[in-house]
Amino acid sequence: MPGEKAVPVCILFGPTGSGKTAVIEELFARRGAPVRAEIVSADSMQVYRGMDIGTAKPDRSLRQRLPHHLIDIRDPREQFSAGDFVRLADEACVAIARRGALPVVSGGTGFYLRNFILGLSEAPPASAALREALREALRRRGEAALREELAACDPPSAARIHPNDTYRLLRALEVFRLSGRPLSSFAPSSPDGRGGKYRFLILGLRRPREELYRRIDERCAAMFRRGLPAEVEGLCRAGYGPGDPAFAAIGYREFFVEAAPGEYALSADLEAVAALVARNSRRYAKRQITYFASLPGGRWISAGEDPAARFREALEAFLAEVPA
Repeated sequence: MPGEKAVPVCILFGPTGSGKTAVIEELFARRGAPVRAEIVSADSMQVYRGMDIGTAKPDRSLRQRLPHHLIDIRDPREQFSAGDFVRLADEACVAIARRGALPVVSGGTGFYLRNFILGLSEAPPASAALREALREALRRRGEAALREELAACDPPSAARIHPNDTYRLLRALEVFRLSGRPLSSFAPSSPDGRGGKYRFLILGLRRPREELYRRIDERCAAMFRRGLPAEVEGLCRAGYGPGDPAFAAIGYREFFVEAAPGEYALSADLEAVAALVARNSRRYAKRQITYFASLPGGRWISAGEDPAARFREALEAFLAEVPA
């Protein structure tokens, strides 16, 4: 039972467009699967309801055949932090193991995966009052000014945080003001792998860069054919917009143009929007690949060498191991 010994967990990572969902379907959703599994999504945007096409959520047919967790659990206006992910992923993995299945944590949000593997940082908890003061500073001074402030007190975090990621920008400034220490100076709480709570198999799916970029371009084009513009319009009619956390996602933020200072409208140039989504997706994949190098114990498997079979071999060997 969980709690008596380390829970085995398979982690499958890879950049956007690498084919993780296809491998999962081939390995766990068909007859002859090596083990009964349930999937825990490690995707920071698939948590949001109503954002299906642009986040490339697994289709309902697959989710009916293979249980998925941490999908469609937040309103687009709600923040979803790494702490939220680790807490809910912990709950899901323990519950899955109790049901006699294998937890498979799969996704491309490397920051979530690293915190799940190593444990959350010992940085101080959030302060509602300070966070609101920082939001007001963001409105008055603008993102560039706050980013300059962060670069002065915490250069590593300033370099790592994406230009559109205001949530992590404010969190890094919050930590410095609360503790007097840069966020980058806080070590994970359990560098030994969560203190023995889990036993990990950490596998990544790799493709040649040109092939990956071609797949990303094709997937972006398919999203527009499937109705991504209509999905964005529907979200806007429901009252959501670029000020909401979910709209920081690639595939959504590109639809908006600044009509006036602080006011945004949907772009009428869908061809330009599609090109921008594809470009930003390629750039994101490049950053993902770089970040995945920080995952401890990760092993890459080539997508060109029957990846489902290679994953099966690694998984069967992992499950056959007798923990010390």
